Amino acid sequence: MTAEPPRGSSDEGDVMTPRRRDVVRQLTVRGITARVSVRPGVGSYAAKPPLLLCNGIGVSLEALQPLVDQLHPDRGLVRFDVPGIGGSALPPTPYPIAALSSWVTALMARLGHRRFDVFGLSWGGGLAQQLAVQSPRKVHRVVLVATGTGCLMVPASPRVLGIMSTPRRHRDPEYAARVAPEIYGGSMRTDPERGAALLHAATRSGPKRGYYYQLAAMAGWTSLPFLGLLRQPTLVMGGDDDPIIPAVNPRMQAAMIPRARLHLYHGGHLGILTEADELAPVIDAFLDEPDTLRRPA
Repeated sequence: MTAEPPRGSSDEGDVMTPRRRDVVRQLTVRGITARVSVRPGVGSYAAKPPLLLCNGIGVSLEALQPLVDQLHPDRGLVRFDVPGIGGSALPPTPYPIAALSSWVTALMARLGHRRFDVFGLSWGGGLAQQLAVQSPRKVHRVVLVATGTGCLMVPASPRVLGIMSTPRRHRDPEYAARVAPEIYGGSMRTDPERGAALLHAATRSGPKRGYYYQLAAMAGWTSLPFLGLLRQPTLVMGGDDDPIIPAVNPRMQAAMIPRARLHLYHGGHLGILTEADELAPVIDAFLDEPDTLRRPA
């Protein structure tokens, strides 16, 4: 499934990867102009659903580059800045997660993709779960990484939640390095500057209001009532040292989703980025499994 360049879009530039180039465009969907990165699938991957990557809160699509660099170079990928974040325009009003999910499916349709796999990291994992239940015929496979079930989950400590409630770490590199060990865990405990670099080296945060819109989108939302309704093959991944999403949460998700498997790794909240060379092959192997070999648990 190869996407044609959307009409009415404009090229912004290219994001370099080791073997390919991802084309970054500004694309207007339902009146909101979004910054989107598209890497078409090639070879045998041209006929497969592309992987839509949904990012964490407050960061632009560049934050996922360490993972992108380690995924199969022929796999089709779509990344985007959430409205109000990075290079995407601020929406006129706050939005619920269900409305954002509908907007994302319209974005993928505009790019020419009727079906797609979805990857969700942290906040983006909530969006991925909503996409899976809201658009079951469009979402083929699901990868949930370091994410929870919304307002009904085993929460982080009050101190960690307090740090997460503002976008300061995205705007102050020194503060980001100071709090990285406490909120991200894993390798950030010994190398906190790496966490600050992930948030500041190449990403754009966008206006503060965009961050608060993302927070508001999840207010009162939980996936617990519908996890049992998900029918897509699902890979649930989580770190054993994640202060934001304690490991009990991915365990619970994997137990409640009928066709899910669990992969717990040694690491923290951003392990999928800091240890992408180890974890990306797990995602590739899952996405490339023949559908005929998958059976409900």
